[in-house]
Amino acid sequence: MELDMLTAISPIDGRYREKTKELAGYFSEYALIRYRVRVEIEYFITLCELPLPQLQDFDHSLFEPLRDIYRNFTEQDAQRVKDIEKVTNHDVKAVEYFIKEKISTLSGFATEAKEFIHFGLTSQDINNTSVPLSIKEALEQVYYPMVEELIEQLNDYAEQWKQVPMLAKTHGQPASPTRLGKEVMVYVYRLEEQLRGLKDTPITAKFGGATGNYNAHHVAYPQYDWREFGNKFVSEKLGLEREQWTTQISNYDWLGAIFDAMRRINTIIIDLDRDFWMYISMEYFKQKIKAGEVGSSAMPHKVNPIDFENSEGNMGISNAILQFLAQKLPVSRLQRDLTDSTVLRNFGVPMGHTVIAIQSTLKGLRKLILNEEKLQEDLDNTWAVVAEAIQTILRREAYPNPYEALKALTRTNQKMTEQTIHEFIQGLDVNDDIKDELMAITPSNYTGM
Repeated sequence: MELDMLTAISPIDGRYREKTKELAGYFSEYALIRYRVRVEIEYFITLCELPLPQLQDFDHSLFEPLRDIYRNFTEQDAQRVKDIEKVTNHDVKAVEYFIKEKISTLSGFATEAKEFIHFGLTSQDINNTSVPLSIKEALEQVYYPMVEELIEQLNDYAEQWKQVPMLAKTHGQPASPTRLGKEVMVYVYRLEEQLRGLKDTPITAKFGGATGNYNAHHVAYPQYDWREFGNKFVSEKLGLEREQWTTQISNYDWLGAIFDAMRRINTIIIDLDRDFWMYISMEYFKQKIKAGEVGSSAMPHKVNPIDFENSEGNMGISNAILQFLAQKLPVSRLQRDLTDSTVLRNFGVPMGHTVIAIQSTLKGLRKLILNEEKLQEDLDNTWAVVAEAIQTILRREAYPNPYEALKALTRTNQKMTEQTIHEFIQGLDVNDDIKDELMAITPSNYTGM
């Protein structure tokens, strides 16, 4: 079968392709090749700017035409690289040969300058800059805006519902009332904090020659400080931080930290999904109905919270892979084994599931219709929750054994009603001002700050 949305094995490239297609520009085979071409060309330009003695007369007006090779990189170009790879049996060497082919068509490009494409480098100098760069740009251009959109939607709801009283549930049991907007604001706060931490986590790259010591660079041109050159190149041209001590490959420690930070954000969203699923189950929310949609193949009345369920499932898959990546990548035999190569190619998978999940959460949130009557009904039916308020004021007034008095009242099978609570208050040996203060407390107004 030909590969398309119906025959794809992964749902990321099949069922959910419309939701994830933007990621192809960062994590597909085409994208990886394009990032490699970009790093190789920017490295060559930086050698010219140094300049190396053999490149000091290189025409700097050719820099932009050189950059156009990756700026205008096409799928046909990527296929040409793959065709070269069939001969070389080495993906990065194929990129080097492709660039040399391309620059041969540039007028004024000296033939001897060609050999400074990929000068002194090992393939991991290209891979361990290309992959972090693709992750950095995917985070900045896709992931961060999507999480920020979710935060903005939650912030809007927190503002809309900030005065809506709601019965809290701890251990699944009625607890001191809260406000719906405040409970939503908890998720705004958590997501903002973790997103800030993720953005503050450095995205690092390995760039140091065959085994990290600039051996080839140093033996050819010992007069240059190649570590400083690498620091400047990685920082200024790629926007990454160079790892100062490495083997042939990246240490991947900070990349692991990125994956762990993403996993924390995903876990918060799973928590959010489950809470809103429960609120819908408790009828605190109804859901907008779209004409023609079916909630169940057998039960016509059902409108299922499928968006939150879809998000939870996709986040679970994403987190499982992110955890594996964070644990596996920093481990490599001696100066390098090849296990990181195939593993790194899979980062688009958890990112894809994350993108699907966040879009589903947003869809679910935007279908919500607040059912204030149900929230109020639960509050009116749970007067026992004002017991905390009553006993606390009685403590303030030095009333003897206030907690025990309220415990004896409320921990029975008798239903606590407004009448029950008020009769208890009227029977207290306190002055009328205190009784009035206690009588004014209701499940709807005992919501704190």
